[in-house]
Amino acid sequence: MKVQQFEYKPLAHYSYALVSNGEIAIIDPERDPKEYYAFAKANNAKIVAIIETHPHADFVSSHLQIQKETGATIYNSAKLGADYPHTAFDEGDSITIGKATLKAINTPGHSPDSITIVASQGSDTILFTGDTIFIGDVGRPDLREKAGNMKAKREKLAEMMYQTITTKFTDLPDNAVVYPAHGAGSLCGKNLSDANSSTLGNERMGNWAFKAQSKKEFMDTILDGQPFIPSYFGFNVAINKTGAESLEPAIERVPFKKDVAATGLIVDMRDEAIFKEGHLAGSINIQAVSDNAKFETWLGAIVQPEEEFTLVITSEEDKNYMLNRVAKIGYEKQLKEIITLGTEGLVKSADLDVQDFKNNPDNYTIIDIRNVSEVQEEQFFKNALSHPLNELRETASNISKDKPIVVHCAGGYRSAAGSSILERELTGATIFDLSENINNFK
Repeated sequence: MKVQQFEYKPLAHYSYALVSNGEIAIIDPERDPKEYYAFAKANNAKIVAIIETHPHADFVSSHLQIQKETGATIYNSAKLGADYPHTAFDEGDSITIGKATLKAINTPGHSPDSITIVASQGSDTILFTGDTIFIGDVGRPDLREKAGNMKAKREKLAEMMYQTITTKFTDLPDNAVVYPAHGAGSLCGKNLSDANSSTLGNERMGNWAFKAQSKKEFMDTILDGQPFIPSYFGFNVAINKTGAESLEPAIERVPFKKDVAATGLIVDMRDEAIFKEGHLAGSINIQAVSDNAKFETWLGAIVQPEEEFTLVITSEEDKNYMLNRVAKIGYEKQLKEIITLGTEGLVKSADLDVQDFKNNPDNYTIIDIRNVSEVQEEQFFKNALSHPLNELRETASNISKDKPIVVHCAGGYRSAAGSSILERELTGATIFDLSENINNFK
């Protein structure tokens, strides 16, 4: 039994291939299945199973595409209510992959339909915990109040997670390897470790959820301080319950136009320096210039599900890369077109005199677009107004235009998006992006 972990960094997502004796199970696959097919070919093995630990909220899975293209069986909890061909995989059920045995444990808490997969061969035990156990944390319980086949209030799911952690893993060995579906940077929990795996023994010692505590203490901790919920999360739960369209035909339908303008909602993925030198009026600058940029998260937080938009890219060479990134969260169907810009009709962003701002901060309206929990932890400017980025399109009209406006975040990435939103929403206002200069004010 061998396990290969695949990481998609922008969403801090881990998926897995378990191979034994020429057979493979794919666990919690991402939207593009190519890397799993390459792994199968390299190992001269056949994909025979796809297992979903739950219907994910933060990315679209390729389980249905893999099933169609390989004939593999999809396994998930009957509680999921899947609309695609599948086999129920719940507590008491087991499947064989080569010489490995995979059993399901129902582990509700993050969602009512979550399972943990216990894989064993010989003396080896591996746990694929999905969004139940993370390294150093457990999955948040507040994503299923309005989404999925089984809806549940956060308090009920928090109570379920307490029962899961205190009763479901007690008979498993300390040396069982823990492979979660997410790592640090994911919005599916609040305190995930940078580590990409652990052991159950280490989690029993170091994960707050396993320490001795009352149910109330556990519930208070898990419900407190969770990050914001992006708009697209419920949308992705629904897509994953239904099963997404295969990737290639989905993105091939999006038209590409070169050196043109556009109207309506426009998202510009270019580097902020290039964007500020010339962009279409009203564009929102959500950068995707590196594999670490959280483009998908902020696209799905700023643009509503099913809201049409145009995507501006740097060059035609970026087209397929960006179509793939948009499709990670199922937004390809609402992508009206993907374009590059010409040279006519572009506008520039205002340049901030950082020294003047430093000397005379009261001459400016300062907008802090970080998450509420970040602001509560530390404020960089005493008179800054809190307007979280994910709410900014709705709250911008509450911001006075009587003084120049300076937008900041924690490092500069989000403020590029925030300042461009205010340029779009506050006609006639002077908008500045503090960008990476925020580091001089910490």
